[in-house]
Amino acid sequence: MSLKHGLLGMLNLEPMSGYELDKEFKESLKYIWATKSSQIYNELINMEQKGWLSGERIVQDGKPNKRVYSITEKGKTELLDWLSAPEADVENALTGKSAFLLRVLLGGNTSKEQSLKLLHSFREVCRSLQAAHGGIREAITRDEPEYAQGVTTYWSLVALHGEMMNQARLAWVEKAINIVEDTL
Repeated sequence: MSLKHGLLGMLNLEPMSGYELDKEFKESLKYIWATKSSQIYNELINMEQKGWLSGERIVQDGKPNKRVYSITEKGKTELLDWLSAPEADVENALTGKSAFLLRVLLGGNTSKEQSLKLLHSFREVCRSLQAAHGGIREAITRDEPEYAQGVTTYWSLVALHGEMMNQARLAWVEKAINIVEDTL
């Protein structure tokens, strides 16, 4: 996935401001695509220049003015072309860069205590995520925004993926801690 396609997909549901898109990515999509606010705003500018979006300046009383973006027909074509060619992304979903796993791999260069500290820290992060995942799928359907009617099944599938991946991480880190404690 690229950020631009994620933004196009959100804008295909309803027009939004950069602030609203940023909020969606920070609150709902952070588990599958972490991004910075500046990246979102830069992509919006680039996509508007390409003709994929149109932006309308909204003047507000008592608040800063905002720019609300809508997807254009050209943007819809780009989104649908990307959605119809997912083969490259399937393989990419199975690989990736992980500084954490590289640190685990190179753990033989440090003390057992330092390795355990790293693993215990990872376990705590996973436990926190588990608590957060607990209500995500329910919240998706319970608080279904009007613009998301009919698409929440797919959102729930991604939330389920996150839950199951986190369960696997927790099982792995428990075994890893036991191995380090027992063998080193």
